[in-house]
Amino acid sequence: MDKLVEMKNIYKSYEGVVALKGIDFEVGFNEVVGVLGDNGAGKSTLIKIISGAHCFDAGEMYIKGVKINPKKYSVKMAHSMGIETVYQEKALADKQTLWRNIFLGRQITNKLGFINIKKEKEETDKIMHDVMGFRGIGVDVDSVIKTLSGGEKQGVAISRAMYFEADLVILDEPTMALSLQEVKKVLKFIQAIKDKGKSCVYISHNIANVYPVSDRFVAIDRGKVVGSYNHEDLSLEELSEELIKYTKVSTQINQGERIL
Repeated sequence: MDKLVEMKNIYKSYEGVVALKGIDFEVGFNEVVGVLGDNGAGKSTLIKIISGAHCFDAGEMYIKGVKINPKKYSVKMAHSMGIETVYQEKALADKQTLWRNIFLGRQITNKLGFINIKKEKEETDKIMHDVMGFRGIGVDVDSVIKTLSGGEKQGVAISRAMYFEADLVILDEPTMALSLQEVKKVLKFIQAIKDKGKSCVYISHNIANVYPVSDRFVAIDRGKVVGSYNHEDLSLEELSEELIKYTKVSTQINQGERIL
């Protein structure tokens, strides 16, 4: 078993609109895969299928060698198989404290079934230091999420995934609308995922952010994989040139379709 996720000839349609057209996609163990493409390319559909949020219509998908039944696969099952997703919206409760967000939906309870607040705060404090790297003043377990910076919020969401022993963390546009300094923080969190022996799928249309932390790049356009590259085989400039080629071809196809 050398692949954490393997997708073969995956199709997905929404009300007659084909979002994925025979996608082949894989993620190895301890690998960061950067998935690139413009809006509407099919990136979000891809990760929603892997995360169990949406089922696929045709094709085959394997998680750690286990064949997935699309009719039974769910977000809960994905969690049980070590897959955690951090969506673009960050999926955090802005008005709640940091410790409550870490255990949101998966609370630590005592024998009577009540939330063990002391234990959750202790665990959150460990996560802040060991995973997030929050060692300065100004942020603690009782900090309200809305008071954190964009990069810190992403750090909380990623750290929550790591705490629950995710083998694969899926990130949907994690650096969207962040400053350069905040982007650096998020890239550091992604590197931490790799350093802990875990895998990551990094969805973005920003090549410059994806490039430094990814082992491999997959380009998606119009529901198809149009390119796959190893980091060691090309520079950032060369990767950009490759993607520009696909953009030109896609534009020509779109114009041809409009003419027809």
